Order: sequence, then structure tokens, then C-alpha cells
Amino acid sequence: QVQLVESGGGFVQAGGSQRLSCAASGSIFTVMGWYRQAPGKQRELVATITTDGSTNYLDSVKGRFTISRDNAKNTVALQMNSLKPEDTAVYYCYADVLRSDATRDQYWGQGTQVTVSS
Repeated sequence: QVQLVESGGGFVQAGGSQRLSCAASGSIFTVMGWYRQAPGKQRELVATITTDGSTNYLDSVKGRFTISRDNAKNTVALQMNSLKPEDTAVYYCYADVLRSDATRDQYWGQGTQVTVSS
């Protein structure tokens, strides 16, 4: 049974920092990361990290956000610095398992609200 449990959301002022964590269980994952969805907008990729540590970031968060992964603990974290009001969204932990036929089993956390005020 796969579970992804986020923690660390809340309120922060613009320019501040916040750290999100996700505790995963039930599998060893190929890709782990974070997506976000703001009201009235589509869900978008924020950052991902593979088993070997390769990362990918949304352009607008490069230099401000850092994703990390602890394979031994099966956790992924997102350190968010220099936060802007436009970062306000529900953030979702993501994990997948790449299958031999190149398809992926995809899993999602329940989401945690991040609100950045001016």
C-alpha cells in the first residue's frame, strides 16, 4: 500500500521561507517531487528528483527552491526561499515507479496549503 504524507504547509510573508516534507512508504520510487495548484489554475510541476539525484525545476522557482531526497528514509523535501505571493497554492507530493514497459505508476499526496502574503 503506497502512501505519501505531506507536512510543513502554512502561512508565510513574502520574502520568507518554508520547508515541505513528504514521507513515502510502500515502494521504492523512480521519481519523487512536488506539484502545485493555485485556485483557478492547472496543476504544474514545481520540482522533481530521481533516484540518482537528478533534478528538474519550474523556471520560476529556480534559484529559490531546492528539492532533496533521502532514499534511505524514503522522504522528499522542498526548501522554499524568497517566497512570493504567486507561490501561493496547494502543494502535492508526487512519486512514481517506472515499469518495464515504460509506463509509470503514479501516486499523489493529499496536498498541503502554502499561503504567501504581501
